[in-house]
Amino acid sequence: MLADPLAARIGRGEVLSAWYRLLAVAMLLAVAPSARAQSSGFLPEVDAYLTVHPLARFVFQAKQTREGGDPTQAEIGPSIDLYLKPWIKLENATIFDLDAAKKRALVFSAGYRYLPSPDAPTTNRMELVTTLNYPVRGSILVSDRNRADLDWQNGKFDWRYRNRLSLEKTLTIQKYHPKVYARSEEFYESQYGKWSTTALYAGSSLPVGTRVDFEPYYCHQNNTGKKENQQLNQLGLIANFYFSAEKR
Repeated sequence: MLADPLAARIGRGEVLSAWYRLLAVAMLLAVAPSARAQSSGFLPEVDAYLTVHPLARFVFQAKQTREGGDPTQAEIGPSIDLYLKPWIKLENATIFDLDAAKKRALVFSAGYRYLPSPDAPTTNRMELVTTLNYPVRGSILVSDRNRADLDWQNGKFDWRYRNRLSLEKTLTIQKYHPKVYARSEEFYESQYGKWSTTALYAGSSLPVGTRVDFEPYYCHQNNTGKKENQQLNQLGLIANFYFSAEKR
């Protein structure tokens, strides 16, 4: 629902217009850097969420990514999230969270990603994701994300399974409520036939108003897919935008 006063004034039409403009900007931000090969450890990302039903929303993502032994490349595409009704046990752990999916015990997601690369054939990817959320003592949110990446590149098919465990805690600094998190993700790569990558994350979520938050993070990756062990230290920044097209 359009709960905040600004959203109530601008109405559904202008919310959708803002959503479309943001998608265009996000695509430019992601594609422009991929026009040349990169070795940079900085990874920008824009995620836009449009709630269309109490149990469903559309997502558009545009980002720079380097993971699982792949080169730095853009990743662009839409998803749809489907979830259960809010779970009362998650209320304390997610009371100030802008992401409605964190309030649901079970979230399903299906999406498509287009991955152009400056020095390799384009990858077309289907993403299938299931996320479980559970609160523990101290209002800490535990999330277990299970994701399958189904990749087609130049007529060749590969798949990747990823399991990511997250611990998140919301802090209170007077009237401000940032969040800190730690994550660990393991990758199984079909092309190598083994668990080939471990990624460790530490970051925070910094809300700005009721529709936007920014997530600066650090990631350390260890990849053993190829003969030589590859270690990466990366910094990233995610901008999350939340919209609603539900009727009041």
